[in-house]
Amino acid sequence: MLVAPTGGGKSLAYQLPAVLLDGPTVVVSPLLALQEDQATRLELRGERTAARRISSAETKRERAEALAAATDGEIEFLFLAPEQLANDDVLTAIQAMRPSLVAVDEAHCVSAWGHDFRPDYLLLGEILAQIDGIRIIAMTATAAPPVRADIVERLRLHDPVIVVTGTARENLYLGVQRCLEESDQKRAVLATALALDGPGIVYAGTRQATEAYAAELDAAGLISRAYHAGLPQRVREEIQAEFTAGSIEVMVATSAFGMGIDKADLRYVLHAQVPESPDEYYQQVGRAGRDQRPAVGIAFYRPEDLALARFFTPSVPRAEDVSGVLGALAAQPDGTRDELAEASGLSDRAYGRIRNLISDVVSAGAAPGVQAVTERAEVARSIQKSRIEMMRAYAETRQCRRQFLLRYFGEVGTEPCADCDNCRAGTVSDAPELPSPYAAQDPVRHATFGAGVVMGLEGDQLTVLFDDVGYRTLSLSTVIDRDLLTELPT
Repeated sequence: MLVAPTGGGKSLAYQLPAVLLDGPTVVVSPLLALQEDQATRLELRGERTAARRISSAETKRERAEALAAATDGEIEFLFLAPEQLANDDVLTAIQAMRPSLVAVDEAHCVSAWGHDFRPDYLLLGEILAQIDGIRIIAMTATAAPPVRADIVERLRLHDPVIVVTGTARENLYLGVQRCLEESDQKRAVLATALALDGPGIVYAGTRQATEAYAAELDAAGLISRAYHAGLPQRVREEIQAEFTAGSIEVMVATSAFGMGIDKADLRYVLHAQVPESPDEYYQQVGRAGRDQRPAVGIAFYRPEDLALARFFTPSVPRAEDVSGVLGALAAQPDGTRDELAEASGLSDRAYGRIRNLISDVVSAGAAPGVQAVTERAEVARSIQKSRIEMMRAYAETRQCRRQFLLRYFGEVGTEPCADCDNCRAGTVSDAPELPSPYAAQDPVRHATFGAGVVMGLEGDQLTVLFDDVGYRTLSLSTVIDRDLLTELPT
């Protein structure tokens, strides 16, 4: 598993061994535009890197031809989405072609976004286990230590080599602008985008907001377009191609845009509202400045935005829905996903989420009953809420923002960057931290919260990531005085 920042060479990490190893390479990638971009670039390099894609954008005949070409050794790289790999006919064909390498791109989707973003990502480990003798490389730009462990477990990686190259982006200025009213927030976003040199991305929380911001920026003289999942696939591909080519100055987008974007000269990434976790934020803001020149990442923060995020945190599924899925699985153990979803009486999305929760329970070695599944959903909900609180802590901290994020991602011994808004404003304390018996990555246990891992210390605030409740910030002095944490053997 490779964790490296955007522009850090993740594509080369699978493309070079793919050429050196006998047999075709399967690349699991979440976005059609990203698949198309990488396949096109590989095609330009000659026969040894011949590439094809199978997706919803191709006809049935084109997909069959691509699979046949891979089986016959005519191409080296076959790109597909996890949903395609979950198709029984596609999986059978890939089993027959005996790939020498499977590359899982944007592997954080396996953990961070799995339950409600791409359900089939959570089933990848189960699917890949059906392909004999493969090597797997999983790649992502951001993964805190617990997410890395989750990726390894979900993909069923055996004795994996984990390479973390560091997540610091020294050329990236980080700042947060506090806004009181929604109107103030909108004015500040527009003014900042107009004042900065581009090209850049403005992330907004809703499709409607992307359209509104793009229209106002375009009217003010910046060539801007909105990008969101509600647009037809063809339109999204055209907009991304224009942005990559430099025809569009500002892309105003929801989180649907950006994974794997190959545009090194982005000068800024603005967030009209802070996202729901530091994981998502650093993944998105890290797309600026891939050319190593100075770039800017600014988030516009209102506490109400995170209150809304907490409200929309995925709910615990109803017991009768869980029972319906369990019943369908018991009655049709060999049923297809569509058949099982129909038998359970649920939508594909609702079925997929519960199916993933059942897989989580089974992976933990427990019997997949209704209570165990709903308890697992409650844990997932608690962890997501804690990530929202960590995003609030990032937005409100007066300490170094880069140091905050690096500690969140498990990097120890980091120093203030001297270049974020807090460092420039002089609010960062240079007082030594309190002596602590707990070091980053130490396993601990709390009487109420259970087992966890120490993530970092800021002043008197000790941050611990607990397995069952997520991130908690504890007073170090209180922890010591009351002996609240027990150190566990490593």
